[in-house]
Amino acid sequence: QVTPNALVYSTSLNYNPVPPGNPVIIRTSPAVVPIECHYPRRDNVSSNGIKPTWVPFLSTLSSEEKLPFSLHLMNDDWSAERASTIFQLGEVLHFQAGVSMENHAPLRLFVDTCVATPTPDRSSSPQYAFIDFSGCLVDGQLDDATSTFISPRPRQDVLQFAVDAFKFAGDTSNLVYITCHLKVSLADQAPDPLNKACSFNKASNLWAPVEGTRDVCSCCEMRSCGLARHSRRPHAPSRWQGGRARRELPSQLDPLVKEADVVVGPLFIHSWQHHPLRRMPSQAQLWVVLGLAMVAGLVILVLAVVGALAA
Repeated sequence: QVTPNALVYSTSLNYNPVPPGNPVIIRTSPAVVPIECHYPRRDNVSSNGIKPTWVPFLSTLSSEEKLPFSLHLMNDDWSAERASTIFQLGEVLHFQAGVSMENHAPLRLFVDTCVATPTPDRSSSPQYAFIDFSGCLVDGQLDDATSTFISPRPRQDVLQFAVDAFKFAGDTSNLVYITCHLKVSLADQAPDPLNKACSFNKASNLWAPVEGTRDVCSCCEMRSCGLARHSRRPHAPSRWQGGRARRELPSQLDPLVKEADVVVGPLFIHSWQHHPLRRMPSQAQLWVVLGLAMVAGLVILVLAVVGALAA
């Protein structure tokens, strides 16, 4: 039977009890159970088969059309999401990117790019790309940085990376927004120059991948990782200022790659002397100074009295 939304198969399950031993008696009743199987008239045309699961087919179809990507700030031991977005220069930002695979074939997540801006507008200026060139954590090359991807991964659909806290020079707001472009490939697909996670190892002065062979990272050194083949990649940096890259992000999507932009922020990143908990109103500072002066005066008075009595 065909309905507007489903293809229905019908049959009956017949049960006729057989006498267990004595053919004269039976202890069960015959039964007829009608069975109908309803199949939605929408089909999955993906080349990647769906893994069998109890989830209804419509949910499976939906998950294949759009992957839920995520990016979170984690605490120092990666055990939970960080509650505060206030950081001090010298601290480390722990990022965890993820994707919910649901009923997909196994996927491996990559962080294509990450750009920091002082406003939510990813095209605003100034901006700093600390992950660039399809997965090169270029911030780790700077002398004052130890930024790195965490290896090995906790899972194929999760990628963690640590970045030394930074702020924009001359920006009094101390606010930073992070926009990262995430994408996935099949988990059984070997990493390549467009699908990789590479950190710079200062000890060996070489790029090292989270997985795959070292040659997939060679383009990080050349700062050219097949940009012409991947339209979603940001343009190459237009200029360098003190080791900080500036660039523009195109909006055209590559329909062949499951990917998305995710934003974290605002982060409040301050220097030690400008810690918000250390800053006190001027009136409060005055009372503190007066209190300390009174204590010092009392100490001097006591010492003077003790000295006079001793004389």
